[in-house]
Amino acid sequence: MYELKTRETESSVIEFIENVENIKKREDAYKLLDIFSETTGFTAKMWGPSIIGFGSYHYKYESGHEGDAAVVGFSPRKAKISLYFAPGDAKREDLLKDFGKHTSGKACVYINKVADIDVDVLKALINQSVIFLRNTYPAC
Repeated sequence: MYELKTRETESSVIEFIENVENIKKREDAYKLLDIFSETTGFTAKMWGPSIIGFGSYHYKYESGHEGDAAVVGFSPRKAKISLYFAPGDAKREDLLKDFGKHTSGKACVYINKVADIDVDVLKALINQSVIFLRNTYPAC
């Protein structure tokens, strides 16, 4: 049976950020920590070894696969900073039009640095993900 690798842990968010080698990425991680914390009202938690997540929800797919995930989050990776939003939210694409320099995948948006994006749009993306997941998974 498939075992979910990305789970909430007891690891320290601050310790993780302090170990980010690139000082600019570390500074951006602290900025994002403040933005995500203030916008969601959730306490930051480590999810797996490298994702800083906010809130959690339980999902179950028609296939029977189920698990828990962070509502939103980010990870200051070596190449780019990954931003995690609700997968499947059609409104995300509209918000991304005014976001700034980024690339995106199914659930992730990738940025080089916070200075490349519009922070107000980031806050809107975070809020939209929270709303979408609360509507999709009411126990969220």
